[in-house]
Amino acid sequence: MASAPAVLFDIDGTLVDSNYLHVHAWQRAFTEAGLQVESWRIHRCIGMDGSSLIEELGSGDIEDPGRLKDLHSNFYADTVGLLRPLPGARTLLDAVAGLGLQVVLATSAPEDELTTLRKVLDRDDVVSAITSSGDVETAKPDPDIVRVALERAGVGPDRAVFVGDTVWDVAAAARAGVECVCLRSGGISQAELEHAGATAVFGDPRDLAEHLGDTRINRLAMSRA
Repeated sequence: MASAPAVLFDIDGTLVDSNYLHVHAWQRAFTEAGLQVESWRIHRCIGMDGSSLIEELGSGDIEDPGRLKDLHSNFYADTVGLLRPLPGARTLLDAVAGLGLQVVLATSAPEDELTTLRKVLDRDDVVSAITSSGDVETAKPDPDIVRVALERAGVGPDRAVFVGDTVWDVAAAARAGVECVCLRSGGISQAELEHAGATAVFGDPRDLAEHLGDTRINRLAMSRA
């Protein structure tokens, strides 16, 4: 029997309110490494692979990217008590599962961060597959994490949709041949997300959950009939 169509979800900024905690952690990490990087520039790179973010923001002055990643992880860990699901995140996952679709967490978060994010979401019972940073060498905007998620769900790009919150999500999904629906909850404007190629943009998970009937997610569910 063919696998049910899948909805691939980014987590940071899409389901969990974590993007600005990452901004703060990266800023502290760069400062510890002796480099001053403005927070707005960091925010523009959130959602990008960590190595790519360091290359983009480090101006070639970072001698030990591995240490900078460790610093970010440590500073981020100091703030995980502030993590909360975004409004409607659990409702959205339940609604997608209720349509008979697979719920896939397609994230490049490291395993330790992913464990925390899953606890915050508290919806492992409806999740059919999960990815993490250990599954790929380079994450978004490269498409590898999306391709791994598709493989684990057992579906092709035409039987899936990606839900994210950054232009990097849109780019990764497009390169994997998957339509991308976006949320503004990561702090990126509707105009930018649409310009990047998002086919629909909603405010947050609650907004998307209330309008599932207007999206490809509902069309995927209808295709099962």
